[in-house]
Amino acid sequence: MEIRNLDVNSTQLRLDSFNRIPNPSIFSSTRKQKFVAAPSQASRSQSLSIRCGVKFRPCIDIHKGKVKQIVGSTLSDTKGNDSTLVTNFESDKSAAEYATLYKEDGLKGGHVIMLGADPLSNEAAIGALHAYPGGLQVGGGINSQNALSYIAEGASHVIVTSYVFNNGQIDHERLKELVHLVGKQKLVLDLSCRKKDGKYAIVTNRWQTFSDVYLDEKIITFLSEYCDEFLVHGVDVEGKKLGIDEELVELLGKLSPIPVTYAGGVTVIDDMERIKVAGTGCVDVTVGSALDIFGGKLAYKDVVDWHFQQQALPV
Repeated sequence: MEIRNLDVNSTQLRLDSFNRIPNPSIFSSTRKQKFVAAPSQASRSQSLSIRCGVKFRPCIDIHKGKVKQIVGSTLSDTKGNDSTLVTNFESDKSAAEYATLYKEDGLKGGHVIMLGADPLSNEAAIGALHAYPGGLQVGGGINSQNALSYIAEGASHVIVTSYVFNNGQIDHERLKELVHLVGKQKLVLDLSCRKKDGKYAIVTNRWQTFSDVYLDEKIITFLSEYCDEFLVHGVDVEGKKLGIDEELVELLGKLSPIPVTYAGGVTVIDDMERIKVAGTGCVDVTVGSALDIFGGKLAYKDVVDWHFQQQALPV
């Protein structure tokens, strides 16, 4: 992101590449003052509110080198087959520009996901990591051969699904190998799931393949011993802007002993409040297609304000 001629004492502020007036507090040591002002949309949801330290985790989804918002369940595992792909948004801004935005707004722990193993997506992901070293996690095709290279490029964590959930089962040897290579503290397991026979089954291969592993207390407790965090997309609602999977959020809040981030279905600030309540303050949240920076109607600024309001609340 490029911001020119910025004078925090002047009313003549240039717009940044996301058409926002840069907030002077970004460039001062009193950043929290930005979030002491009048409340945003979150104040209209006080009937749902509880006190906690829930965080907004930003995202950058990359498909063929472009930042996009795609309905994840329409992705195909067949190379070159995009006939069923539903794209909600394609940005004219680079992954690095989004990474810079998140860095300037003080948002840590977001994820960069490569929706395909093509060279352009890899290049774009590395560009984002370089723009925000240590501030972003990366996933999509991560395995024991390339995991360390992404850490070296600046990823705080690598995110893994299909490599560990192999042939429908947990591949214990691969899991142990990854922990040995990058360390538990730099590994995120993606437990994205879909409902099957009334239970949440972990899905792999671009969310097209049901595994035989279901989210329950035993599995979540076992896997928490091998990673630093969980990332869980509610695939049945992800990208559809139809509301959150509240039952899944409740399960994660109840069972996960380590940090966990939920993604899927958020459309308004009230949905984030519902995640805060359903997850008993233990589940962080990602918002994608609904955000105005991704073509949606939910103001990114309101979500950032909400995030810092949560951090200011006593836990």
